[in-house]
Amino acid sequence: MVRPLSRRGRAGFTLIEVVVALGLLAMIGVMAWSTMSSTLLARDILEQEDEVDRAARAAMDRIEREIGLAFLTPNTQAIQSYMTVFVGKDDSECDQLWFASKSHRRTRKSARESDQTEITLWCESDPDNGNRSVLLHRESQRIDHEPARDGAIAPLARNVERFDLRYLDNRTGEWADEWDSQGSEQAARLPRAVQVVLVLRVEDPEDKDEVIERSYVSTVFIETAPKLQQSATASSGGPGGGIGAGMGR
Repeated sequence: MVRPLSRRGRAGFTLIEVVVALGLLAMIGVMAWSTMSSTLLARDILEQEDEVDRAARAAMDRIEREIGLAFLTPNTQAIQSYMTVFVGKDDSECDQLWFASKSHRRTRKSARESDQTEITLWCESDPDNGNRSVLLHRESQRIDHEPARDGAIAPLARNVERFDLRYLDNRTGEWADEWDSQGSEQAARLPRAVQVVLVLRVEDPEDKDEVIERSYVSTVFIETAPKLQQSATASSGGPGGGIGAGMGR
């Protein structure tokens, strides 16, 4: 004789148990989505920062190399001589600089080119976004008597908030906001070093209406420039030796 199953054996999930289970699944889903969203946001932030950093570093590396190889020719009165200058203008938030450099790299083995080139750096309003500036780079492979003209122009950095340059005078040990190798005070002279400050404006990944600034700073010593002169009042080893004693470069 087959006995019927007991009530305990036939019983399934109660309504309360089902509701509790659904609630737990919902909580797990919300936690998983929150974790995934945070991970995706962190990934987007890192990718954007990495993209901005790579573009800024590439621009700074090129500027550092070209300024570090700047030169002035002493033979300005020779027949068929060309003009080399080093002129930096303080222009509010975006400075200008044009100079001769030995930083040119030949792209073709048989090209009739030397390492000498003319470089110009300046800012203009971005045609794609009038509220932003773009740092432009001009390079002319032929040095002539017009150091600020001709050559190929290309953007070096976008979304520029500030491009600031300062110049270290080897004679005074002081920083100047402008430099002119054709002027009376700095005639036929290069600065010992150039401080480069590049500030970019980027959108905040967490809030598209907000803008954050990324700053990049470098000090470039020019290889062919004279070293800092020792101050007449500076001691050789004391703490008050001044910049001439503390910086031998």
